[in-house]
Amino acid sequence: MSTLNLDDFSDLIERPDGGVRRDAEERRERLAVPPGALGRLDELAEWLAAAQGRVPVKPIERPRVVLFAADHGIATAGVSARPASSGHELVRSVLEGASPVAVLAGRLGATIRIVDAGLDCDPELLPADVVGHRVRRGSGRIDVEDALTVEEAEAAVRLGMRIADEEADSGTDLVVLGDLSVGGTTVAATLVAALCGTDASVVTGRGGLPIDDLAWMRKCAAIRDALRRARPVLGDQVALLAAVGGADVAAITGFLLQCAVRRTPVILDGVVSAACGLVAQRAAFRAPDWWLAGQASGEPGQAKALDRMALNPVLDHGVTVGEGTGALLALPLVQAAAALAAELPERAVEGPTE
Repeated sequence: MSTLNLDDFSDLIERPDGGVRRDAEERRERLAVPPGALGRLDELAEWLAAAQGRVPVKPIERPRVVLFAADHGIATAGVSARPASSGHELVRSVLEGASPVAVLAGRLGATIRIVDAGLDCDPELLPADVVGHRVRRGSGRIDVEDALTVEEAEAAVRLGMRIADEEADSGTDLVVLGDLSVGGTTVAATLVAALCGTDASVVTGRGGLPIDDLAWMRKCAAIRDALRRARPVLGDQVALLAAVGGADVAAITGFLLQCAVRRTPVILDGVVSAACGLVAQRAAFRAPDWWLAGQASGEPGQAKALDRMALNPVLDHGVTVGEGTGALLALPLVQAAAALAAELPERAVEGPTE
């Protein structure tokens, strides 16, 4: 039995400052650039101003990419184009600068933090600061067994909360959130289907490294079977994460909730972070106000989750690589929105005519 009740977050999380957002809107109306000419950049700047609680909005100075890593046991069912237990290879690629998110982060001035929540590899294969937080090695196969024990799920949620506190305390002013996982989209689709009350086929996509038709059918079957195990525990978020989640998914859920408590804005990446957001929203309905959807990944489960949270992706460029890449691509737009809102001059006030 878990001692952690995620519903408690509902009392801890407030919405971003509505009064500040109105002040930001009024300031925008006074700028020399005509209203509407900057399109969605105005909305992004107003969202950020409300999150910061100030007008004019401050520039983003310390963006941080946070990637939670894990291997999911469901990958052994042939639902992923990647081999089971190969998540450490994704982590190594980022650490060596050989992945899209690593290349882009360097260009965009963002640092990267990788948190091993549940990789299925020897700890010696990766740096100590990556593997030092691991909750367990791998996870159970969710179509036939629980991913985690309830105690492990609680530990993973608390891990995410702790990481959120560390980032807030270190001065991170915007988080780009992603995952490094194998089998993660299957787990995410299961959570979305369970929380939205839909069938497996409605939420099953082909993953970041696309799978063929046979693998897609195996994935549908796995999600269908996992849904049978998820439905009896829908009333308890921690039990749900234990049954059909995983260490990274539980950690991201805790991370998102605590970021909202700490008033830290977050850009979500793909279907995994969206699914975690859906779990977090179930616990605290105000939490999604602190998040942006960075991009549309093409995964039907992500579209379903974002619609439920009323989040409209900033970008839709067909980027499916995952690993936080799509969310990171949205960072320059948020930075541009902040700069324009803060630095554009106001219209000259016309004096009285004689």
